[in-house]
Amino acid sequence: MGVARTISSQGATTVTTSDLVGLRIKTVRRQRGLSQAQLAHPELSDSYVSLIESGKRTPTPAVLELLAQKLDCSLSYLINGVTAEQMEDIELALGYARLALENGEVAEARTRFRELLANSNLTGLPTLRQDTEFGLALATEAAGDLDEAISILLKLREEELSPERRIEVAMVLCRAYRDSERLTEAVTVGEQMLGGSARLPWTDPLVELAATLLSAYMHRGDLLRARQFAAELLNAADALGTPRSIVAANWMASNVAYNTGHNEEALSFAERAMAVQLENGHPRSVARMRLALLQQRLKARPAEAAAVRDELRATVAEFEQTSTSTIDKARVHVELAYAEYMTGDLDKAVEHAKIGRGLVPEYGHVLGAEANLLLGRAYGSVGRSAEAAGHVASVRDWLTPLPDSRRSASTWLATAETIEELGDAEGAVEAYQRALACAGL
Repeated sequence: MGVARTISSQGATTVTTSDLVGLRIKTVRRQRGLSQAQLAHPELSDSYVSLIESGKRTPTPAVLELLAQKLDCSLSYLINGVTAEQMEDIELALGYARLALENGEVAEARTRFRELLANSNLTGLPTLRQDTEFGLALATEAAGDLDEAISILLKLREEELSPERRIEVAMVLCRAYRDSERLTEAVTVGEQMLGGSARLPWTDPLVELAATLLSAYMHRGDLLRARQFAAELLNAADALGTPRSIVAANWMASNVAYNTGHNEEALSFAERAMAVQLENGHPRSVARMRLALLQQRLKARPAEAAAVRDELRATVAEFEQTSTSTIDKARVHVELAYAEYMTGDLDKAVEHAKIGRGLVPEYGHVLGAEANLLLGRAYGSVGRSAEAAGHVASVRDWLTPLPDSRRSASTWLATAETIEELGDAEGAVEAYQRALACAGL
């Protein structure tokens, strides 16, 4: 079984795996009415059994299997403290929770993960417990409760994790910080995991983590670093040659190209990523990438607005059927609102802007500001100036609590232009100044 692992909690006495295995053997032996000598004979010595029961020796797998047979109990119970039937029930419950999350039933998934964590039999199963906690973090993130998801992930990160799970936790934590506009923390998590000059060899999970870090660089406005890092990721993905790395690297290269004004290059990278994703990706990943690709097309090729609008309408249904987060669902509605606005259906634009705004935390996300800005433009275009001014003014309430970022600067700039169109020169100047401040100028 290798070196005994330490299991501890704050303020509790440290207990090793060997201690727990030995205690279970001792408990079952006494329940069977056997002495140590009777259990040991003839294959083992009674002194060896005594050392095992006291936690001073770690039995080999063969010895554990022998003792399970002699004690007439399951090997699973001696190792994990649960019977084979209990283990099967736990694995089945975890599978149902994961399935609910994959199917977009976020509230049910969250409930199932929480119920499983309350199962006392999970205590002695560290890997399954970590799987459950990670699943709960994903479901909580998908529900839009980013602060709670971050709390779960920070706690999980303090445990002894496998290298693969540690990378997964870092990636989701980096993403949750980014989506919470806590960009400094997002960058710190990503850079710490990647290790700087001591970086581990590239793997699919590391490329995906790096892609998440790159998106945080872009949100922060560090476009030079983002462009350099995107080139490094493309080289890493080409060397690996795996679908996951190709999708992650090409998608982020697309975002960097788009944000630096290279629209057709951005679409070329995005279309390559999408082609690979359609063949190999999870429905959630396909849905999110489809939305982002449509966002790029809408901005790079406004003449295609009607076609993009039709695809976005279908994407709304696709998002409802997958485990995309509440923020993702808000994003698709706001983007559809822009497409409806560009094609002249102002009623539909207003409808989807309001749906999107209602899905994000009040005054806690740029999306809410963007939705209000669009409402202001829609009402202003039909002469409803008072309502337009009210929505544009509320953009300040949504943006003010957020840290300065490139995206905030862009929204402040668009707000300034809209205020100016509505005839409020003084308000426009203030918004322009806020845009410059967010951009660090």
